[in-house]
Amino acid sequence: MYQHLKQVFGDPSMRGVDARRRRANEANADSVPYGRGREPKGLADVVEILTADLGWSEPLAQSDLVRAWPDVVGAEMAAHTTLVGVEDHALLIRCDSTAWATQLRIMRSTITTTIAERFPEAGVESVRVSGPGAPSWKKGFRSVQGRGPRDTYG
Repeated sequence: MYQHLKQVFGDPSMRGVDARRRRANEANADSVPYGRGREPKGLADVVEILTADLGWSEPLAQSDLVRAWPDVVGAEMAAHTTLVGVEDHALLIRCDSTAWATQLRIMRSTITTTIAERFPEAGVESVRVSGPGAPSWKKGFRSVQGRGPRDTYG
C-alpha cells in the first residue's frame, strides 16, 4: 500500500519547493552552459589532456630530461657527456673519455633514482654508459695485415 501511495504522490522528501527546484535543475543540467562536466578549463589543462590523448607525454618528458640534464648530473659532468637517446627504456649516454664514463657508471643508481623522481613519464628505467667511439684500424682503405700502424710507433 505504501509503495502504491509513494508512486501516486511521490517521495515525501521530494515534495517541497526546494526539492522541485533541485529536480528541475538536475533535469536541465546538460543544457546549462556551465553545468556538470562543462566547467571551463585552463589552457594548461587542455594541453595536458591533448598530449595524453596523442601519446606525446613520454617524448615531451624525455625532452625535458635532455633540457635539465645539467641539473641532474651537474654542470661539469654534463659538459663531458652527450645524451644519445632512450632505447628500450634505457637512457643511452656517451662520454668524452673512459674516465668520465667510469665516473658516470659509479653514479648510475643516483642518476636513475633522480630521473624516476623528477621525470616519471619519461619511461627511463636504466642508464647505459659508453665511452668515446674509437676509430677502427681493422677495416678501410689504409688497413694492413698484422698489428697495423701501431707497430711503427717505436
